[in-house]
Amino acid sequence: MVNTGVKVKRNKHVRRLDIATARQLMWWKFKRHRMALLGISVILFFLLLAIFAEFLSPYAPYERTAIYTSGSPMGLNFIDTDRKLHICPFVYGRVSKRDPVTLRLKPAIDTSQCWPLRFFVKGSSYKLWGIFKLNIHLFGAKGGFIHIFGTDKLGRDLFSRCLYATRTSLSVGVIGIIFTFFIGIVMGGIAGYIGGMVDNIIMRIIEFIRSIPTLPLWLSLAAALPREWSALKVYFAITLILSLVSWTNLARRVRSKLLALREEDFVISARLAGCKTARIIRRHLLPSFLSYIIVDLTISFPWMILGETSLSFLGLGLREPAVSWGVLLFSAQNILSIVHMPWLLIPGIFVIVSVIAFNFVGDGLRDAADPYSK
Repeated sequence: MVNTGVKVKRNKHVRRLDIATARQLMWWKFKRHRMALLGISVILFFLLLAIFAEFLSPYAPYERTAIYTSGSPMGLNFIDTDRKLHICPFVYGRVSKRDPVTLRLKPAIDTSQCWPLRFFVKGSSYKLWGIFKLNIHLFGAKGGFIHIFGTDKLGRDLFSRCLYATRTSLSVGVIGIIFTFFIGIVMGGIAGYIGGMVDNIIMRIIEFIRSIPTLPLWLSLAAALPREWSALKVYFAITLILSLVSWTNLARRVRSKLLALREEDFVISARLAGCKTARIIRRHLLPSFLSYIIVDLTISFPWMILGETSLSFLGLGLREPAVSWGVLLFSAQNILSIVHMPWLLIPGIFVIVSVIAFNFVGDGLRDAADPYSK
């Protein structure tokens, strides 16, 4: 009886796989990739930070705490100096003291003041998503200030700036991927389906772009941007530059797939039925290997983020008043800043975690794109 039950369960499982669609098979295999699920969770967490940055951050990105410039991260406490337990966490007050050696004014802990942590507090006003005018922030310190990641040399809250920078850096990646997708699909589709002299010209252009070292190309294109441009113009220009360099991989992949599929029976039937070239590529050829395109774009996403971060770190990408991970890391360029303010490197953790998360998702999608492999 037991063996019969096992056999029936196995037969049901086999029939379930036989009638499943390709999307269902891909999803089932993707769910078994634990690291990919972890990467998806991290990416969704970053998206929430970017969407609700105004509400989650205790301060505006340019709001200053004049008495706490170059301040170290403020840790939360539950037990005070009198060993008294507090239900709500608190931070100790801060005062400015002069270093007897360097004669620099440095923030120091004042244990005589306790600033309790409060949630849903009123602060600087903002427009959530540019629509709703609010002044409620997720948390704040009653009677003082709180800087979880510390402050920069101007007294700006690094935690709040990291949240705003997450929105900028991720949006650069998203918009860059959209441009890359459009250019790669069009150029690769034309080269793979038409072939001949058009294919040769496009492939020579791709080989020329790929032969140029990436970093010098980025630097030369970014350095050509006028210095008087606004932050918004520089933002779109950097996104376009990253797209113009990154479309070649996708175009070559699309071309190779089209060369393999353009002589298939369903393509010949569509051509004999009078379908135009654009319709054949869009409705018949591209959907047949769309999963591989998605995988390619997912893997390319981290390179967009790294490209923007690298250019901004070198001072050739986004710059103040824009806020991105690269702009924040630009403040930690010299060794003196790192020695006195090592917490300025915290935005680098955001970059590392996001890149690893996207790589995990790319690996999971790559495995799921071939659901019949073991």
